[in-house]
Amino acid sequence: MKPTMALADSVQNPPAVRGALASLALSMLLSSLGTSIANVGLPTLAEAFHASFQNVQWIVLAYLLAITTLIVSVGRLGDLIGRRRLLLAGIGLFTLVSALCGVAPTLGLLIAARALQGLGAAIMMALTLAFVSETVTKAKTGSAMGLLGTMSAIGTAMGPSLGGLLIAGFGWRALFLITVPLGLLTWVLAQRYLPADRQASKTARTGFDAPGTLLLALTLTAYALAMTLGRGNFGALNVALLGATGLGISLFIFTERRVASPLLRLTMFREPLLSASLAMSTLVATVMMATLVVGPFYLAHGLGLDAVRVGMVLSVGPFVVALTGVPAGRLADRLGAQRMILAGLLAMAAGCLALTVLPQTSGIAGYVAPMVVITLGYALFQTANNTAVMADVQPDQRGVVSGLLNLSRNLGLITGASAMGAVFAFASNTADITTAAPEAVASGMRMTFTVALLLIGFACALAIGTRTMALKGDARN
Repeated sequence: MKPTMALADSVQNPPAVRGALASLALSMLLSSLGTSIANVGLPTLAEAFHASFQNVQWIVLAYLLAITTLIVSVGRLGDLIGRRRLLLAGIGLFTLVSALCGVAPTLGLLIAARALQGLGAAIMMALTLAFVSETVTKAKTGSAMGLLGTMSAIGTAMGPSLGGLLIAGFGWRALFLITVPLGLLTWVLAQRYLPADRQASKTARTGFDAPGTLLLALTLTAYALAMTLGRGNFGALNVALLGATGLGISLFIFTERRVASPLLRLTMFREPLLSASLAMSTLVATVMMATLVVGPFYLAHGLGLDAVRVGMVLSVGPFVVALTGVPAGRLADRLGAQRMILAGLLAMAAGCLALTVLPQTSGIAGYVAPMVVITLGYALFQTANNTAVMADVQPDQRGVVSGLLNLSRNLGLITGASAMGAVFAFASNTADITTAAPEAVASGMRMTFTVALLLIGFACALAIGTRTMALKGDARN
């Protein structure tokens, strides 16, 4: 079967649709696995390269920074040169560099290879969402988005456990070599089943915005470093980087208003649905990162759990998302994305409220039950939000809008790791959280999720406002 066959017609060509979705799902799995599988190996890597933790953490940071700074640009590039062509290149780059990571002789080369791996992951993340509209019918968009969300959760959830088994059995190099055969399978499926790129007419072709791309990458790098350096303890360097971020945003806006073919059409942010969806995605990701940052400390130092039980409790969240992603997508298809966005946010708000009370009175069960509610809400929100945004995007903008959705999530994760971690440390009222008393840790937990509740409340207000505007628009029509 040639890739030129139209895949959106699932009735005429269901095997092609399944093959295309399999390649997109594996792309999402690999990019998520690339983030989570390396974390567990940092202590081993520090010993192998005789390096400090501050140095080996760049194995993770280089990957995340590459994704964050480049994901919008590669999405736009896919719109211009062809999404299928670029996605195949991204999968190939990710696979090749995974092998290079596995044989890297020095820490510096490993970090450089991880940055290139992050570029491949950015391409895969940005273009998988963009391909959904070309792969399935509009009525099945939510289900496809749910599948991608499920694969992302599976990659995140199984990374630490799989990484631990690989290190114990084969050494740290297996952390990266394991993705090589998966990458090859993904490339073969994508080459076989993804629809061919549409040929744009010469008059419709536009140039690539190199100045805007460079400015955006530098601005996002400055922000990401400001949020990650110092682990939440802001110093002069963090403030300077935030200042550079503000200057970069101003220069980027100035440039985009004047170039003939801008990276981002600033007028698109006048669309209430897109602007609200991006803002909600950032807020939700900030709260979800709080559960990952605060949860381990609370379980270990607040409830006194050992490492094994902490790991088991923390796996509940990704496990719930993995189970509920596809059903959440089907609900979005059946009941409407806007309705499911609000339902997901309300569930998250209820879970955050419960986390401010129940763990102190009900122990482990009081932590797990609210986390199940939060992650259920997250699965509903994420799938419905992506569906609502991508369903009506113009074909020539799908790549860049998909990149923006992923960027908003990444910025929320980076902000949550820093800002919510700082709230937790401040509310715990201790210089070293690892030696804090259980009561201090519990206090930090309550304050952190009180702030999280306020953030979700703001997201709910945005969702209600957007839904009201949509209903008024439908009434006029």
